[in-house]
Amino acid sequence: MRNRTPKTLKTVTTTAALAAVAALTLTACGSGDDSAKPVADVSTQAKTKAATVLDQPFKKPDLVLKDTHGKEYDLREETKGKPTLIYFGYTNCPDACPLTMSNIAIARKSLSAADREKLQVVFVTTDPERDTSAELAKWLPSAGDPSFTGLTGDFPTIQAGARQLGIGIDAPKKEKDGTTVSMHGTQVIAFSPKTDAGYVLYGEDATSDDYAKDLPKIVKGETP
Repeated sequence: MRNRTPKTLKTVTTTAALAAVAALTLTACGSGDDSAKPVADVSTQAKTKAATVLDQPFKKPDLVLKDTHGKEYDLREETKGKPTLIYFGYTNCPDACPLTMSNIAIARKSLSAADREKLQVVFVTTDPERDTSAELAKWLPSAGDPSFTGLTGDFPTIQAGARQLGIGIDAPKKEKDGTTVSMHGTQVIAFSPKTDAGYVLYGEDATSDDYAKDLPKIVKGETP
């Protein structure tokens, strides 16, 4: 699969209530053209090098999917009251997805044993036709960490869940040369154990050091 570099995008204000906005973009993992498009606006309270603290936190998506064991997984119920990171991607992604999972996995190792136990990392596939429960179970330990939760299901449900977080994803498409194009936002959303709200956003440029610095605070529901 070939990589795609997104174009520079203009931010768009959709409501007067937003004090500042940042346009989230779709990235084509494994594609060959340069197209990308804004999919949502988020109001920012503060921005560090890696993290954007959201002035208007996201409500946790109402998602019921299948985990790596093929069992029903209710995202809200399973992660209630727990510090949680959510990312939408796919196992055949050649760049952003494995790098993001690896960075979080490396940062997780720097936490205390108690904090590692609390932290939930959820990877939701954007390519459910290929990413079965078994495929996710095989990929996640090598790309990230055995403790990470992988979820799959029907694409419309996954797409609707992503949209609840302002993250756009398109159904994977095959090109004439046989390569598969999967367009998806590359943001990681951190949810507070205190409010269950998604209050911190990380872009694909966040490093393992960035996560390692912030995770102890996220585990406690504090602002990084």
